[in-house]
Amino acid sequence: IGNMGDISLRALDVLAKVDAVLCEDTRVSGKLLKYFDLKKPLSIYNDHSDEMVRAKIVERIGGGEALALISDAGMPLISDPGYKLVRDLRNQDLSVASVPGANAPLSALQLSGVASDRFSFIGFLPAKTGARQALLEEWRSAPGTLIAFETAPRLIAALKDIDAVLSGRDVVVTREL
Repeated sequence: IGNMGDISLRALDVLAKVDAVLCEDTRVSGKLLKYFDLKKPLSIYNDHSDEMVRAKIVERIGGGEALALISDAGMPLISDPGYKLVRDLRNQDLSVASVPGANAPLSALQLSGVASDRFSFIGFLPAKTGARQALLEEWRSAPGTLIAFETAPRLIAALKDIDAVLSGRDVVVTREL
């Protein structure tokens, strides 16, 4: 959460009731829990978590533990490896619930001033120019607004590629939503 005020009452209730919290970085998530005076054990689940880590989490949940998955920024499971964990939990017929919350792509769309009646979220753009242009080419004729994530260090190169491939489309850059 970029702004602590964006957390929902439901999310706080869930975090207060779970046995432990899975997070990308304990230092970042620890600040969130401390801010709301929640004392929960933190375990890492991020891009580097492998099948063994997921298997242990599935085993914990199968054993009756209630775990919450949070992300450092944005909404868990959106451009995030959490989908693999959800897939494994569903394959074991274990319950998964979503707690709606802050959502950067939809906030960006709201603030953009571009058409919002039809849009596609295409995730993070590839780091290399050739791959980035190839992905953009796939979306060239897609109707509606395209929403993508990009890192600050690659933003200028990405904007040049967007202009080269999608020339004529409006572009809006937002951050820290």
